[in-house]
Amino acid sequence: MSPTPAEHLVRYSPAFSPRTITEASGSWLTDDQGRRILDFTSGQMSAILGHGHPEIVASATEALTHLDHLYSGMLSPPVIEFSRELAATLPADLSKVLLLTTGAESNEAALRMAKLYTGKYEVVSFDRSWHGMTSGSSSLTFSAGHQGYGPAMPGSLALPTPNAYRSPFRHADGSYDWESELDYGFGLIDRQSSGSLAAVLVEPILSSGGIIEPPVGYFARLREYCDERGMLLILDEAQTGVGRTGSMYAFERDGVTPDILTLSKTLGAGLPVAAVVTSDAIEATCHERGFLFFTTHVSDPLAASVARTVLAIVERDGLVARAAELGDHLRARLLDLHERYDVVGDVRGRGLLQGLELVTDSASRTPADAMGVDVTAACLERGLHVNIVQLPGMGGIFRLAPPLTVSVDDLNHGMDILQESIEAVASR
Repeated sequence: MSPTPAEHLVRYSPAFSPRTITEASGSWLTDDQGRRILDFTSGQMSAILGHGHPEIVASATEALTHLDHLYSGMLSPPVIEFSRELAATLPADLSKVLLLTTGAESNEAALRMAKLYTGKYEVVSFDRSWHGMTSGSSSLTFSAGHQGYGPAMPGSLALPTPNAYRSPFRHADGSYDWESELDYGFGLIDRQSSGSLAAVLVEPILSSGGIIEPPVGYFARLREYCDERGMLLILDEAQTGVGRTGSMYAFERDGVTPDILTLSKTLGAGLPVAAVVTSDAIEATCHERGFLFFTTHVSDPLAASVARTVLAIVERDGLVARAAELGDHLRARLLDLHERYDVVGDVRGRGLLQGLELVTDSASRTPADAMGVDVTAACLERGLHVNIVQLPGMGGIFRLAPPLTVSVDDLNHGMDILQESIEAVASR
């Protein structure tokens, strides 16, 4: 019997893709049969400049050749310059930078910082959140990964996800009543709390949770709930940061600056780079109290060099504005699908991070998990890689996140394939 491609691999998700990828360039992948596949997920929602961007390749090559990795207590010019350049893209209150490598790691550092600063330990996150698979971050990842792994970190509390399409909280006219839902959620939090509420950790747009975008005004009110309880507000912009949503950072839409910001995925454009950013006051207090987050790859010059190049390209090429413009075009195509097909229940998100939810019919809004799997397979067969949320009851939610550098022709080509695939599956 011939070995399977993944014979010696640990299976860390429901299934591997049926295609083995041998090359990636720009918005396209090539498998081991020479078939080209348009990548509408930017790798793992990360490669905002496309695959193999020549300036990223040159930056990484230069760093690998001359200054890649140092003792964690040593600083280098790339790290010093990166911290200055990143801070320059943010509100003045966010001025202190910690350079790391993964999103989960950045959230762990943010949680340690919040607990040390407040002297408390309870942290609140959305009940469909995804913040990582390390100990603290996985305890606050409520969309998956809790069953069978023993107790979560003490003080991990869930807040209802503000899902306008499915929330039971409604005004008399049927519109979404997010104010009452948020008030109800914090009522539950207050009753569960031991009096040690330290922070709220949330995503501005939940990606793995189904491309859920809280309504305008939500984060301003959430900020008030945090301030009333002496909690820090931590925003996880792993997928929404660095231009993806049509603004440099997703929190800009709401005019609400977090106490701590975590970045990853998009910051490295597909390479392992992450950062935590906070205020002078929080950093100073944490330092006085002995803040410790000493890892093998903290402040690595290679990561800093890559991130500096990403920031420079995004600014020089006007990619934030481009994401907004292409996002409008993508949304128009998605709304057209919503009008054409009864199985397209909802369209949401912004910029080049948008979602489409399939249902059995628009009246019942019954999740269409099996249809989502079939449409995904049909897209791949036609040469498009799209990603569904692989969680029970959410398998019909597509996450569309092409690179910020995707051409209009490729964007339209991908949407044509998605439409053909939905039509083919829905007509069976």
